[in-house]
Amino acid sequence: MNTLLRILVWLLRIVVFVGLFGLAIKNSGPMELRFFLDHAWTAPVSVVILTVFAIGVVVGLTAALGVFLSPRRDPDREPR
Repeated sequence: MNTLLRILVWLLRIVVFVGLFGLAIKNSGPMELRFFLDHAWTAPVSVVILTVFAIGVVVGLTAALGVFLSPRRDPDREPR
């Protein structure tokens, strides 16, 4: 059973990778992002999507950092 689950997980990973790879190839055209003060950045659409995703991951992890670093309360311990 454990081996079957591993095979299914790897098949799912391969399908997701192939799907995302195909998306990146189909969206390889240039995209221009315009910022303030007439600054512009030209990059493929897939790079822009990957960059925005990475920024979202960093922001999400930063927002959750307080939960991970907060001291845990021991329910058996008496308050002072």
